[in-house]
Amino acid sequence: MKLERILPFARTLLQTAVTPGSYAVDATMGNGHDTAFLAELVGADGLVFAFDIQQQALESTSARLQERGLAGQAALFLESHDRLLELLPADAKGRVTGAVFNLGYLPGGDKAVVTKPNSTISAIRQLLEVMAPEGIIVLVIYHGHPEGQLERDEVIRFAEGLDQQAAHVLRYQFINQQNNPPFIIAIEKR
Repeated sequence: MKLERILPFARTLLQTAVTPGSYAVDATMGNGHDTAFLAELVGADGLVFAFDIQQQALESTSARLQERGLAGQAALFLESHDRLLELLPADAKGRVTGAVFNLGYLPGGDKAVVTKPNSTISAIRQLLEVMAPEGIIVLVIYHGHPEGQLERDEVIRFAEGLDQQAAHVLRYQFINQQNNPPFIIAIEKR
């Protein structure tokens, strides 16, 4: 297959934006895969700020970073991503070059704990305040459950309403697959 699948394409987008020495945000740290990926991209002189509301996610991510020698390149918060402006350091404005969200629930975790449209949209707004020009927010939208469908609709509505002078918005999706496959909304700050 020549077309990139959803998760590899998300990483391709992040690789174009996140540079050594910059800041990045993993808004839903989950099991730590994206946090570790971003930590590699920012390098020893950058920092990743990772958020999740579940202790299990923080522990999994911490262990993954330790295993890969990346613990010093990430700050983990047992907090909702909609508190990121409060928790990012003062020098974050203009240094955040990439952010990623995996919306839905923690793989292998409690499926009753899901991301919510209000906090997700609030976090996107906050990120747009602190991102560098050409910084990219990648939202991987998992919508195979009722809460995910609601969040999908509200996030799409929000993204479609962004002023094109402030941001470019892309939707990357396979349209002939069954069972509500995930898709990407990418927002590039202008």
